[in-house]
Amino acid sequence: MNEKWSPESWRNFPAKHQPNWPDQAELERVQKNLADQPPLVFAGETRQLMRELGTVAQGKAFLLQAGDCAESFDSSANSIRDKLRVILQMAIVLTYSGGTPIVKVGRIAGQFAKPRSNPTETKGDTELPSFLGQIVNDVGFTFDARRPDPQRLLTAYNRAAATLNLLRAFTRGGYADLNKLSSWNRDFVASSAAGARYTQMADEIDRALRFMAACGLNPGTTPTLHEVDFYTSHEALLLNYEEALTRRDSLSGDWYDCSAHMLWIGERTRELDGAHVEFLRGVSNPLGVKIGPTATPAEVLALCEALNPERRPGRLTLISRMGANKIADSLPSLLESVRQAGHVVVWACDPMHGNTYTSASGRKTRHFDDVMSEIVQFFAAHKAAGTHPGGVHVELTGDAVTECLGGSDDLGDDDLERAYETMCDPRLNGRQSVDLAFQVAELLSANNA
Repeated sequence: MNEKWSPESWRNFPAKHQPNWPDQAELERVQKNLADQPPLVFAGETRQLMRELGTVAQGKAFLLQAGDCAESFDSSANSIRDKLRVILQMAIVLTYSGGTPIVKVGRIAGQFAKPRSNPTETKGDTELPSFLGQIVNDVGFTFDARRPDPQRLLTAYNRAAATLNLLRAFTRGGYADLNKLSSWNRDFVASSAAGARYTQMADEIDRALRFMAACGLNPGTTPTLHEVDFYTSHEALLLNYEEALTRRDSLSGDWYDCSAHMLWIGERTRELDGAHVEFLRGVSNPLGVKIGPTATPAEVLALCEALNPERRPGRLTLISRMGANKIADSLPSLLESVRQAGHVVVWACDPMHGNTYTSASGRKTRHFDDVMSEIVQFFAAHKAAGTHPGGVHVELTGDAVTECLGGSDDLGDDDLERAYETMCDPRLNGRQSVDLAFQVAELLSANNA
């Protein structure tokens, strides 16, 4: 790393999409308070994720990165559990039907901030600051609600800590046990076509576990059948928050952003001379970068050099988010240039953000068919380039929402009003998520054949 880097060196670079904090002195007090708090994640966990992502980069595993578009401070324990359950279900489907180990990373325990295209929002004659996620302000359309409040950074830290506590209890305390696969399916996907496929798969796994026990191979003594490794991630958007939670590891001497295991830079903030690239190049976490359809091979190669000059496997994930109607033209040249330059990266597909549009009813939505089309084309581009399709990055919830159209329930425009609950972008519901997992598993199986 450049010796001139420090956790605060980003302040010397242009920083996009930072709130207009009204009280800088209060912001500094909050940041100092955050800097005194315990880390949310630990360097050893982060290094383990780096190793697992290294196997993805080598084509030996697949990344499933999923969760809310923007987390809410009001998320209940049941909602967090159900979100985790959907991700675990998807991972089981991908592992069993796709024949590939899955690295599980949630958009969770920190995904509280959102960049917005416009700094203000107008309703009628009233113009107010845009909603930037609950870590900054509130969704309510009043002056007080939209005023950026530094105290929300502390609330975000506490909410992230509570969510991590719950996730660790679920993933280590028996909830992720393979013997519970059937019970996971009883409510929100049981009556769908994907649910029927899931039930059949769970029954087959149950029979396999009973067979192992009958042969004297006791599944009860195998931790990997009862626990899972689950990691957290979020967009490292608010640099005051990220700086405050950056620590120097006592064993290695390296800097880690301890707000999450993995951080990513968004499409709107990936400028090479910007503050976000400057900050994240200096921490030792696995990093992601969202790559849109306007990205050039030169820009992508420069990002690879800036963020992973040592070319460490698992350090850098390039997350394409191009749209179903643009990926075929935009992605192949990037794959070829990165391959020829010898960079070892994970290529993941975000099929959500490039396929957002406004429905006839005025709701922002996405169609399941567009989401799947982008994933199919992502796999096809990698096959043509001789590279590895390394993962998918999706926005979902365990709640029975109606925010994205299509899927096995064939949701239409009239269904959006029934349960449109997102604070920002539309998410796949549980049925749509499991359906997507089965279709991606088929692509994985064909890719591995």
